[in-house]
Amino acid sequence: MVAKLNTDVSRRAILSGGALAAATALPASAEVNNGEIVAEDHWAQQGDVKLYLYRKRVVGDGPDNKPALFLVHGSSFSGRGGFDLQVPGLPNYSFMDEFARRGFDVWTMDFENYGRSTRGTNNNADIMTGVGNMEAAFPVVEAVTGQKSIRVKGQSSGAIRAGVFAMRNPDRVERLILDAFTWTGEGAPEIMRRRHDVATYQASLTRTATQATFRGIFTRDDPSTFEAPVPDALAAYELQYGDQVPNGTYIDMAIHMPMVDPAKLLCPVMMHRAETDGNATDAELLEFFGKLPNPDKQFVKLRGIAHVAVLGKNRARVWHAMGAFLTLPGLA
Repeated sequence: MVAKLNTDVSRRAILSGGALAAATALPASAEVNNGEIVAEDHWAQQGDVKLYLYRKRVVGDGPDNKPALFLVHGSSFSGRGGFDLQVPGLPNYSFMDEFARRGFDVWTMDFENYGRSTRGTNNNADIMTGVGNMEAAFPVVEAVTGQKSIRVKGQSSGAIRAGVFAMRNPDRVERLILDAFTWTGEGAPEIMRRRHDVATYQASLTRTATQATFRGIFTRDDPSTFEAPVPDALAAYELQYGDQVPNGTYIDMAIHMPMVDPAKLLCPVMMHRAETDGNATDAELLEFFGKLPNPDKQFVKLRGIAHVAVLGKNRARVWHAMGAFLTLPGLA
């Protein structure tokens, strides 16, 4: 059962928060808690843009100050659509529910021109716009949770946003997961396709999204890795907010890479690589991994997984690997 609260943290509350507590200890284990999950809406303001934040956590199972986990969405769908998807007839597709039950205070957001955040602005929602959105959102998370440094997971172009954010705000990111990450994109089929079509993307702030668009995200690498109702459920959620998706991240991934310098990622980093994913090559990702300075780093490649790993048939394998990284004990 999921209970729903509606909460709006004002700018005044954020600014008057004063010194806030540091992040709490890691959960003792990856055991799943089947208690009540509470969902909350929150909002951040960045100039004229209102940014939607969404939070889930289990209540009534001990201390309220659970370690916070922030999920960063990619190019084609919103945070809640990608990380809290409810699929009719198919249970357990919500990454947020899973990690709430594992003891985390789980957050995501919709970037400008996505989902419930302000839409129709004169902005193609490129990588740096997303980083700025995150910088506006994190004070809300800090004010609500009391945690300044939190765990961050980014997926696809969201991993690039998360990486740039961690470079610019190293004190804000305790651990970082780069899922379906692109560093240079050289030789990667999907990135080469976008490079070929970049003039089309540059001609407009947005591209049209249809049910076929969402299905194509799942079928382009390995159609055997997903269940047919999933892209349809994702399309149904996203298209209620409009049929236009920003082009900014597609342009960045085509011609502005690399944007993340591995040497500037100082926190522990996990890189998750699917068996089939046309957004990168093994060679570029392994080179990036070798340049990460923190010895607490992991490169995980899993079978039966494609680009949108957390919405695939074998998502439990992804949860296992990410959960282990997020709960790695500290040094004695």
